[in-house]
Amino acid sequence: MHYGCCMRKFLKTWILPLSMAGGVLLHEYIGSISWLSPVLIFCMLTITFTKLDPKDFKITRFHLVLLAIQFLGCWIVYYSLYFFNPIVAEGAFLCVFISTATSAPVVTGMLGGSVSTLAIYSLLSNMVLAITAPMFLSWIAVDRDIDFMDSFHRICTQVVPMLVIPLALALLMRKYTPQVHKALSARQSVSFWLWAVALFIVIGNAVSFVMKQPLSLLDEMIYLALASLAVCCMQFYIGRRVGRRYGDKVAGAQGLGQKNTVLALWLSLTYLNPIISVAPAAYIAWQNIINSTQIYLKTKRG
Repeated sequence: MHYGCCMRKFLKTWILPLSMAGGVLLHEYIGSISWLSPVLIFCMLTITFTKLDPKDFKITRFHLVLLAIQFLGCWIVYYSLYFFNPIVAEGAFLCVFISTATSAPVVTGMLGGSVSTLAIYSLLSNMVLAITAPMFLSWIAVDRDIDFMDSFHRICTQVVPMLVIPLALALLMRKYTPQVHKALSARQSVSFWLWAVALFIVIGNAVSFVMKQPLSLLDEMIYLALASLAVCCMQFYIGRRVGRRYGDKVAGAQGLGQKNTVLALWLSLTYLNPIISVAPAAYIAWQNIINSTQIYLKTKRG
């Protein structure tokens, strides 16, 4: 019995670093199970959303401040780097401009932050992105013709169902199947283990993507990866500082720092120079190293 407890504690402490290492080492084989990633995120969100109380659903000043930082900060970063290298500037811009990850409420819940605050901000952030992306990207990609309705539709169909359906499912269970709702709500730790599998897949995909880029562009790829590292750390730090002011440093950090990198990859490959996609691909690794470190430290503290 004692051995079993020790084994579970060891696994819970080290599973996320092991998942990331496994993703790096086995990246060539990840493609066959990539389809599992959205399924895992859907399940994690459904479990996490069972903790929500509908009374907590309201847009606050905190959300508006985070939005302002996200959509003004991307331009500050862009023009700060433009004269150094326009490609690097566009990559950094995208890593700030892109909306909050649909899985951010899951990590926020694991770290003890407000799931409802992050769920609302993630939905709000993605909806504002869908409206502003065609206009913002047209400004930096002057040689590309960006169709508003096509872009809006693609973003909405990729993001909204992943957030809204698990939320609706959790609320319906709360009302019509309270026993199922209670059982899922009491098993939040399941999300942690699902996250470990999702992390393995996401890191493997990111490594595979970067490895496929031509070596002739290595210098530019390094600059893009470093720029994404800088803005990743900056966003987690600023989000944490802002969140502390509004009483939830975890939600602030995850709201600004944890990004919808899959959507960022699609936008960069569709509307920008394809090499820019290295920035969001690298951001996948950076944000998950930060997330895994945070979860590791919290798990170790008990």
